[in-house]
Amino acid sequence: MRRREDFTVAVRQGDRAGRPLLTGHLLVRPENDDPARAGFIVSKAVGSAVVRNRVRRRLRPVVAGYLRSLPGGSLLVVRAHPQ
Repeated sequence: MRRREDFTVAVRQGDRAGRPLLTGHLLVRPENDDPARAGFIVSKAVGSAVVRNRVRRRLRPVVAGYLRSLPGGSLLVVRAHPQ
C-alpha cells in the first residue's frame, strides 16, 4: 500500500492484534476483488533511516507469505514498535 487513505481506513476500521514488537491491523473488504495488500509503519522512534528500512526489508517476505491466505481486497498494516 502506498496511499495514506488506505492506511487510515485499515487502521481505523480494521481488526487489531498486537505483540510487544508488532501490531497488525487487518481490514477485510469482501466486495473488492483486488489482491490483498500490505503496508508498513515504522516510525522514527524505531531508529535511523537505515534501521527503519532494514526492519521493512525483513518484514516484507514474512508478510508476503500470509497475503496469499487473505481474502481478496484485504488491507493489512503492520506497525513496528520501538522495542
